[in-house]
Amino acid sequence: MNPEALVSERGKTHGDWEKQARLSQSLKGCIRLAQEPIRKLSKGQQEALEAILVKVSRIVCGDPCTADHWNDIAGYAVLGRDSQGL
Repeated sequence: MNPEALVSERGKTHGDWEKQARLSQSLKGCIRLAQEPIRKLSKGQQEALEAILVKVSRIVCGDPCTADHWNDIAGYAVLGRDSQGL
């Protein structure tokens, strides 16, 4: 699949890139405001949490019935749970 077709296809499930990116960055910014509490998280937990927020923004801006969004959140939650030592 060429890049343009891929972007078009993903737009159907992920929503408009600009809107989704703005929301994702806003959600991540909210977490970064809690500077002291976020320091308690391992790097793996931080990454998992940020990945979850990307998925949340895709649910809100795109197709909320796309099962992959929800399944990915569950997967990232497991990775975050298991990333205490990173």
